[in-house]
Amino acid sequence: GGMRMRMEGGEEMQGAVALRSTWDTPPPAGTSAKWVRLNVGGTIFLTTRQTLCREQKSFLCRLCQGEELQSDRDETGAYLIDRDPTYFGPILNFLRHGKLVLDKDMAEEGVLEEAEFYNIGPLIRIIKDRLEEKDYPVTQVPPKHVYRVLQCQEEELTQMVSTMSDGWRFEQLVNIGSSYNYGNEDQTEFLCVVSKELYNSPNGLSSEPSHKAEVRPTLL
Repeated sequence: GGMRMRMEGGEEMQGAVALRSTWDTPPPAGTSAKWVRLNVGGTIFLTTRQTLCREQKSFLCRLCQGEELQSDRDETGAYLIDRDPTYFGPILNFLRHGKLVLDKDMAEEGVLEEAEFYNIGPLIRIIKDRLEEKDYPVTQVPPKHVYRVLQCQEEELTQMVSTMSDGWRFEQLVNIGSSYNYGNEDQTEFLCVVSKELYNSPNGLSSEPSHKAEVRPTLL
């Protein structure tokens, strides 16, 4: 009887050992604890836990803390991440020094996609701002000019100018003479031509670039 007991005991021992080794074994004290290897789509990146945890809410921070995510490791112990390594460099560099640095031919959209996957809030905002800025000069659609012709009398002109709303610009003032030829200058009529630029943004809605809109007080 004692024999079988010992075998079961041995099996249990083995089981415990096997279990422990699939978990995250605490790294030996010293330098190795702070270094983290990532295998992103087959490319190895070496970085520190501190860098990955710059952005507390990010997937990378949760990954290297290891409590919530049981992530797969490759044979070298690197965390396996099934993402495009091309765009991972700028992500990692952003966590290292807080700036977005891209090669000329690297698409910001690609980095944005990864920033959203890894949930790195500040980087998402930076790229979106940059993409918006790029949209204005690059947009194929030239801004549409919308013209409006307003008819008014001379004494109404100043008030009209002060009530022109955001983005409307004076183009032209046409004196169309007085409505009644009493020689009374006060009754001179003007046609006032104003224009506004409408930008076609990529999502198909017309919008105005916020940095161009001047805010003028509107009289009610």
